[in-house]
Amino acid sequence: MGMDTVAGKKVLVTGAAMGLGKSFAERAVRERAADVVLWDVNETALKETAAELAAPGGSRIHHHVVDVSDSAAIAETAATVRAEVGDIDVLVNNAGIVRGNGYFWETENRSDIDKTMAINSLAPMYITLEFLPAMVSRETPARVLTIASSAALVANPRMSVYAGSKWAALGWSDSVRLELEQSGNDHVKVTTFCPTYIDTGMFDGAKGFWFTPIIEQDAAVDAAWTEMKKGSPLVVMPWTSRFNRAISGLLPLKVRDFYLNTVGVYHSMDEFTGRKG
Repeated sequence: MGMDTVAGKKVLVTGAAMGLGKSFAERAVRERAADVVLWDVNETALKETAAELAAPGGSRIHHHVVDVSDSAAIAETAATVRAEVGDIDVLVNNAGIVRGNGYFWETENRSDIDKTMAINSLAPMYITLEFLPAMVSRETPARVLTIASSAALVANPRMSVYAGSKWAALGWSDSVRLELEQSGNDHVKVTTFCPTYIDTGMFDGAKGFWFTPIIEQDAAVDAAWTEMKKGSPLVVMPWTSRFNRAISGLLPLKVRDFYLNTVGVYHSMDEFTGRKG
């Protein structure tokens, strides 16, 4: 079933206080969603964003401080949302983290592994499980958009745990899409978004490579939001990532590694610093 607009719908965005999440929430408000629910762990930024989005006669804005690395917190907050807002029509699994740019054996804080997997891989699963059953049973158009990464498509040094977490997110998300199709629940569409580095600050210091500059945030959000409403299964951005994905599946491993090393993919994280603070 089509969804040309989220007008009158109930939208939930995780990691909504800043960056991509804030932009997705802004799109929902702009299209006059009935309710926009914001989740984030950063209470100060979350309150500021909620206040910024609130306007007389516009979408009802709800905000919840929640650490999505905590499955119990997810369950508790989701129950609160269902009680206050009702069933969600559009879920945007946007919250994500990246830690460090060293080699895996140089990992100092093992908790970084747990946190990365919990937020990037497990949280989308737990959060979706809170809202997907109602989406399926109501038989009205619904959408789940999960923000993965081009790191889910190729292996990449200096980001092994992050890549692993995004491979998991993509594998899970696209499998759920197939389950919905197989079970005849075509009114619910799952979209997985796999962009390269976006200029949100999260990947400060990361380098673009071979015709692949750092993506502008607005362009990324526009593409993901538009394709989510269409119900597109997989959105890979930019075209060079689609090319790398296709060619990587065809080339022998050593030739693939030589190619990706030569065009700069394997060195894109060499000078990564990440967002400060």
